[in-house]
Amino acid sequence: MTAWRNELGEALERAGGHLSLYQLTIEPGTPFFRDRVTACDDDFGAELYEVTREMTAAAGVPAYEVSNHARPDEACRHNLACWLGVDYAGIGPGAHGRLTGDGGTWAYHRKAGPEAWLDAVERDGHGTAKRRRLSAAARGEELLLSGLRLSEGIDAAVFERRAGIPLRSLIDPGAMARLVEGGFLIERAGGIAATPSGLLRLNAVLSALLLPVADDGQSV
Repeated sequence: MTAWRNELGEALERAGGHLSLYQLTIEPGTPFFRDRVTACDDDFGAELYEVTREMTAAAGVPAYEVSNHARPDEACRHNLACWLGVDYAGIGPGAHGRLTGDGGTWAYHRKAGPEAWLDAVERDGHGTAKRRRLSAAARGEELLLSGLRLSEGIDAAVFERRAGIPLRSLIDPGAMARLVEGGFLIERAGGIAATPSGLLRLNAVLSALLLPVADDGQSV
């Protein structure tokens, strides 16, 4: 913990208006995995997370999302576009995008390998590997999962405009009541947001909150 406090303190002194602070995930196939480097356990990870939020807030760079921190008016516009469900174009090898048109929101990704992507561009004029129209339910689930990552939470009117279905249609009302009572979610005028305790346990909160979703989208 002392090492992290010192490192984060130095980062805050050197940083501009924005910091992204993610806990390292050890992925199979990486040198860390081969060298048997282990990630910290959940309890210590939670302590690190809480200290991170305390230090960044005290430095005037509070969290605006689970892992992202910014000074006023310096939040990353691209990140916000993804979490809020605004259209964005993914260009280049491995890029993902979301674009609205042709009867709905389309999710697409480009070919991952640079060589394969370039071959496809030269052959077909684009490097798209797959394009899929999201159903309203699938789009709504996506917006719920990403929107609750934000400190400000989800605006129900904006959600319905972008998903095409009401926010409450995806939420288990009993679970919602229990999560509010437990101090993990709060209901705001026209929407919901996760509390600091809820953000710390967001995967479990979302698992309990979300009703099963059937995806009848279309892939091309």
